[in-house]
Amino acid sequence: MFFRTQALCALAAAGLLMGFSANLNADSLKVKTEQGKVVGKTINDGKVRAFMGLPYAAPPVGDLRWKAPQAPAKWKGDRDATKFGAHCAQRHVYDDMVFQDAGPSEDCLFLNVYTPADAKKDSKLPVMYWIHGGGNAGGASSEPRHNGDFLPLKGVVLVTINYRLGVFGFLVTDELAKENNGAAGNYGLMDMVAGLQWVKSNIGEFGGDPNNVTIFGESAGSFAVSMLMASPMAQGLFAKAIGESGAAFPSALTLGGQSVSEQAAIDEKWIATLGVKNLAELRAMPTDKLLEATKSKGPTGFAPVVDGKFLTEPVPDTYAAGKQAHVPLLAGWNADEGSFMAMRGMTSAQWQGMAKGLFKDRADEFLKLYPGETDVQALRSAVDFGSDQFIAFGTWKWLEAHRKTGESPVFRYHFELAALPSKYHPGIFAFHSDDIEYVFGTLDTRPGETVRPEDRQLSEAMMTYWTNFAKNGDPNGPGLPNWPKYDTTDNLLIHLNSPITAGPDTTPGRYAFLLAGIPSMRF
Repeated sequence: MFFRTQALCALAAAGLLMGFSANLNADSLKVKTEQGKVVGKTINDGKVRAFMGLPYAAPPVGDLRWKAPQAPAKWKGDRDATKFGAHCAQRHVYDDMVFQDAGPSEDCLFLNVYTPADAKKDSKLPVMYWIHGGGNAGGASSEPRHNGDFLPLKGVVLVTINYRLGVFGFLVTDELAKENNGAAGNYGLMDMVAGLQWVKSNIGEFGGDPNNVTIFGESAGSFAVSMLMASPMAQGLFAKAIGESGAAFPSALTLGGQSVSEQAAIDEKWIATLGVKNLAELRAMPTDKLLEATKSKGPTGFAPVVDGKFLTEPVPDTYAAGKQAHVPLLAGWNADEGSFMAMRGMTSAQWQGMAKGLFKDRADEFLKLYPGETDVQALRSAVDFGSDQFIAFGTWKWLEAHRKTGESPVFRYHFELAALPSKYHPGIFAFHSDDIEYVFGTLDTRPGETVRPEDRQLSEAMMTYWTNFAKNGDPNGPGLPNWPKYDTTDNLLIHLNSPITAGPDTTPGRYAFLLAGIPSMRF
């Protein structure tokens, strides 16, 4: 009888402990925000807490279409935070953009928070705020490559956001300017500021430090990072910045930068084809019809402007005057950003003819920097020049500008490990956007990818570099090859390859040449 009683007591105690553990786990998945309580879930075998589809602004629909983001509504009770919110309305832009949400909508201003499972309210972990790419026309926080299963394991809180895109995020008209004291456009960029304000107010409840936020993004997201650093609206909302392939500095590819009046003249010609008489009728147009009508504008037809509110002057002017956020910056680009040039093919004869056509009396100097004496050499130079035209030159100008006037540490990288062919990315290249899965540890989400040991090793190193930078403003740490500062004398950068190495910049001659003039490119 004694042993039976003892066994029953043990079982009862175990049951109490299990119940206590379950309640503790449930409590850790409920967080109180300024809008109300949210209940998340665990992912990655319980190692990470995920709070998804959190509204950081009111739905920008009806009369709020083409207005600055407004405060989100409060709610009573518990809000389910176990699924992504809708991605922002967009046309099909890129095949490799796959979404895990219920579908597109203009009601899309949601963000997701991922924390280590053991994060507590007073943990004060560094926060990493991700801005996706897609030419300001496509993309979402629900893409599998941005999943938050792994980065939080490095001791950070990860936030990923949606923001308005295309016509909904960047339309400019005189009538819009009149109703907002001369400012119009940049709604998608103001969404990013609203998300940062939400983080400032709420992230402490999830275990994050609102005073240690790193903004980071790729492609259009990297352009946005450079603009947030220049925007008076975003000052004080972040402490560090990371840019992956892109900056709002003039190059062959320039995503925006016009004045409100210049862009309004362009956009109003398009609006005249829609059969609407005024802004009220334009706001009443169904989402799908408006998107269908944007086909004539091309994939990047709506872009940021100098609106007098988010941007008070051209971005390079802000940096030249030293008025940008003086925060540590880590930035760079991939070796084969211009891999699209290789897909078209290139011979020595074609390359030399192209050089003469583009650069006329500067062709000989160009061919010394981008040689093409053989077909193999011509193909490599085509990729290099395509990379510089497309992304690298503008990103280089950003790094140069910030290290001159930013009074903060700057770190530069060159991502070089060429990926094997996959479903959406044929060829063996370190292509544009290739870095994303390495930074997030999500290599296995890329369709058709063959992941090699060296890919996983580089991903582990990059995750550690990026999160070290978010913690301390310096990517270096134990067990990693040293990443030197990109200062004004040595021009040292890190080569993210297998193995990782560091050394001086070998391309300054190319960029000095391009500063004298670069042909524009269109998509």
